[in-house]
Amino acid sequence: MNEDILSKYNYAVPRYTSYPPANHFSSYNEEAYKEAILRSNTLPERNLSFYFHIPYCRHLCHYCGCNSYAMPDREWIDKYVATLHKEIDLLLPLLDKDRCISQIHYGGGSPTALPYTVLKELNEHLLSHFSTIDTPEIAIECHPAYLTEQDWEGLTESYFNRFSIGVQDLNPVVLKAVNRRPSALPLEQIFSLLRTKGVSINVDLLYGLPHQTVESFLNTVERIIALRPDRLVTFAYAHVPWVNKQQLVLEKIGLPTGAERNGIFHTAKERLQVAGYMPIGMDHFVTPEDELYLALQNNQLHRNFQGYCTKRTTAQVYALGVTGISQLQDAYIQHTKDIATYINCVEAGIFGVAKGYELNSQEQCMREIVESLMCNYRLHWTELSAKLGFSVKALKKATAYREEVLNGFVQDGLLVYDEEQLQVTPAGYAFVRNIVASLDPLMIGNTYAFSKPV
Repeated sequence: MNEDILSKYNYAVPRYTSYPPANHFSSYNEEAYKEAILRSNTLPERNLSFYFHIPYCRHLCHYCGCNSYAMPDREWIDKYVATLHKEIDLLLPLLDKDRCISQIHYGGGSPTALPYTVLKELNEHLLSHFSTIDTPEIAIECHPAYLTEQDWEGLTESYFNRFSIGVQDLNPVVLKAVNRRPSALPLEQIFSLLRTKGVSINVDLLYGLPHQTVESFLNTVERIIALRPDRLVTFAYAHVPWVNKQQLVLEKIGLPTGAERNGIFHTAKERLQVAGYMPIGMDHFVTPEDELYLALQNNQLHRNFQGYCTKRTTAQVYALGVTGISQLQDAYIQHTKDIATYINCVEAGIFGVAKGYELNSQEQCMREIVESLMCNYRLHWTELSAKLGFSVKALKKATAYREEVLNGFVQDGLLVYDEEQLQVTPAGYAFVRNIVASLDPLMIGNTYAFSKPV
């Protein structure tokens, strides 16, 4: 990547895992949440997606920007799990029972900090009340540092069919610097076991950490390629010390520059493509037969807080657990971040809602625009007009569309556009967040803090 282009565009912009971004959420109440759930039953998207937030980690990594907490004693874990079951029971009467589950996702924290028997019971609680689509995606994020062979076996028997293994890096120097524990079992043994169960395997890597170089990260990528995971994700480390002060430790050790991060990512990307993996969105790589790649080929790739998904598994998301964000067609609702408050609320028969945001029709249009560009690198105005029932003029009015700004991206080789469509070029993929931000009316006069794209 041209260093002048990198320097010009490597400024802080939203990640756009939602639109509007979560830092626009404001106070929200219990009754509004219940009304939003009831309203969601009547909207065109009928599938159900559930997200469980498991906030606990046996060991806190310095780089983490997630809502994670140190592992408490067993009494508090039992209370938290019991509260999740009670929250399911609060939610069930508000949902139509003729809707089908298309996705269940466990994130954290470290979901595998809980015994697999507990996770199985949570899945059974939901699955006993709803039908599912054919082969729903039931996924879990796994920290391999604390899982025995029996644990992996147990997870495969707990309804999970997709495992995201949080490797991050295989270099022990890097892992020590970021306070990350390596896998308890050899990855080869884990893959062999999971392959016999017929489940899908993701591997999550993280670049932009102290001591990482092009050569060291490429070595990790080569070793993971040899295992042939179904999907491989190269997340960019988001340096947000205002969210997690522990990240300041990494500043003292020393973080790669933007140019170094760019070199790490693009070298890894080239090697993955040579190995037959297809790039998806900003950071995913999949095999050519993967349904994510097929969706991308048809301009039908989607994304939610849980990651990239297809139209088959896409659904309104109902979050369970502390800090969880429900992602409904016309509203976002986030639970409290305080575990004790969450438990006390649910025990009192309420959800523990803290924040939310209801999207007006203009913002729903803008969300579709954001998703189209972020997922499929294109925006076809006439197609979107037919889908949403708004004129092209009205759609453009919903944005901060300015030709003089778009022309700047064109001159730098990041974008091509005409009256009919916008198309991000391969050179512009790394800066799609910048292109989206240029169309975002909420970025006008914005004072929020974000991470850099590279």
